[in-house]
Amino acid sequence: MANLTIGKLSEATGVKVETIRYYERAGLIAPPGRTSGNYRAYGTADLARLRFIRRTRDLGFTLEEVRAMLNLAAQHDQSCGTIDAIAAEHLREVDRKIADLQGLRRELSTIIASCAGGSIDDCRILEAFGEHE
Repeated sequence: MANLTIGKLSEATGVKVETIRYYERAGLIAPPGRTSGNYRAYGTADLARLRFIRRTRDLGFTLEEVRAMLNLAAQHDQSCGTIDAIAAEHLREVDRKIADLQGLRRELSTIIASCAGGSIDDCRILEAFGEHE
C-alpha cells in the first residue's frame, strides 16, 4: 500500500488532511515524497506512524509526549523504561483528572439537590454560584 495520497492516508487513519499537514510541520511525520504531478506520496511506514500518532492522541498524550515516544521508538536497542515512565506519568495525570471530575460531580450534585424549585429569587443553584447574594 505504497504511494498513498494525503486523502487516502486521511481515509485510512481517520486523521483529517489539515491535521496530517500540521503533523508534518510539527516534525512528527517526515515530509513525504512527491509524485510526478507534485502530489504528496505516503508509504506504509507513514501509515503506521500516523496510526500510532492518532492512537496516542486519542488516549490524551500531548504532542511532546508523542514526539518523545516516536524518538525513542527509533532506538531499537534501548530499554523501554523511558516509554513506560511517560505512560505511567500520563496515567497519573488521567487519575488526577478523574479525581477532579468526581469532586466536581459531587459538588454539582449537592448544589442541584439543594434546589427545591420555586422562583428564581429562591434558586439555590444561582445562590451557590454567587449570583444571588
